[in-house]
Parts: sequence; C-alpha cells; structure tokens
Amino acid sequence: MNKHIQQTLLAGLLMCLFPFVHADDASIRKNLSSRFPGTQISSITKTPYSGLYEVVADGQIAYTDENADYLFLGNIIDTKTRKNLTQERLVKLSAVNPATLPLEHALKFVKGDGSRKLYIFSDPECPFCKRLEQELTKINNVTLYFFPYPLESLHPGTTGVAKAIWCSKDRNKAWQNALLKNVFPKNDGKCDNPIDDDLVLGQKLHITGTPTIIFSNGDRVPGAMPASQLEDKLLTMEKKGQ
Repeated sequence: MNKHIQQTLLAGLLMCLFPFVHADDASIRKNLSSRFPGTQISSITKTPYSGLYEVVADGQIAYTDENADYLFLGNIIDTKTRKNLTQERLVKLSAVNPATLPLEHALKFVKGDGSRKLYIFSDPECPFCKRLEQELTKINNVTLYFFPYPLESLHPGTTGVAKAIWCSKDRNKAWQNALLKNVFPKNDGKCDNPIDDDLVLGQKLHITGTPTIIFSNGDRVPGAMPASQLEDKLLTMEKKGQ
C-alpha cells in the first residue's frame, strides 16, 4: 500500500470518527440542560480518570458519566501525589488576567515601593473584608486596588455606603475609615461612580463572596487571608518571577 493511499484511508477514518468524538459532549450537555434547566454550562471535558466527564457550570466543577445519569460533587484526589485535582482545576479556571481589570473603577493604595500588586473585590460592610483590611496594614511594598463590591443581599444598605465612599472628597481615607474604624461618610452618594459597573464585572467573574483577592499572576483566593499567608504567596510568586 503506497503512502498516498495510506494517507487517504487515514483521513477518511478520522472524518468518520470525528463526529463520535464530540457526540458524548453534545449528549451530556443536552441531558444536563434538560434535567437542570437554566444551568449555564461553560464546558464539558473528558477526564483521564474513571471515564468521568468534567462539567464546568456557573463557575463550579462537577463530574458525570457518559450518559449524564449521575452527577458527582466534590474533590478528586490523586492518591499517588495527594494532589487535589479538582482544586487545581478550579484555580486554573478561575484565574483572572489583571490586565483586563478596569483599574479606574478601583481605589488605589500604594504602600512602600508598591512593587507587588493585589486586586481585591471588597464590601465595606463585610466583616471578613474588615478583617482582611486589618491584615493588609501589616503588608508593605504593595499596590492595592480595591473594587467596591457591595453585596446588598447580605448587607442591606451597603451599596449606599460604597457610593458614599466613592463620592467622598478623599475616598481613600473614607474607605479606610469605614473598613478600619466603622466610621462612614455622610454624603448622599450621588456622584458619577463605578459601583454598578463593578457589580456587573464581579458577576461576570463569578465572584459570589467578599473579599476576593486576585494576585498579579491571575490566581484568586476567596476570603480573608492572614498577613503571613499573603506574604508567603507573594514571596513564592516573586521567586517564580510572576
């Protein structure tokens, strides 16, 4: 059999197989969509373990079989390396490119030489955000970008507080007074402000809780972090040149 015939047969075989490679993905999506109406499925990927398919929906990871008859929620651990494979995938999937963030919609604080960067979605009435603010007072040589992200459903009235902070004559001072001292500005918050745009941005990024910290390498961490852990993370990134 000459080389031309071999290539022709191979091409024909691939064309026959190609529809079937994606048939499982399509049927899984169809079945899940019919059984869980309204769910926004971002991707379906065949995993290398146990014939499972990874389903990314609404910023979360689940696993299913080839017929989508069963759905598995939880973490998959590699017993040889003890790595949390699900968590690794979540970190990768939730990464944010800081270059895409509209920094003009954030409050900017420069400490020391400002060489390290943190991007934080924070609610001025959130107790965990206030805890993080305290920890950040212990961090130096960093530029902090705070995107006001008031979660009204959790803290009624916080949207008005966020807008009043932005509309203050010295909004950075107003932010720190609110987060560190529970002292809030008295203005009516009626100025040109980015609060509504920040809320839309956070929803697009699937940010459902505050604080959410985004590092310069794109990694993000939900919740407050102690200063020691922040420093460890920043130091590790510096060693990697990130």
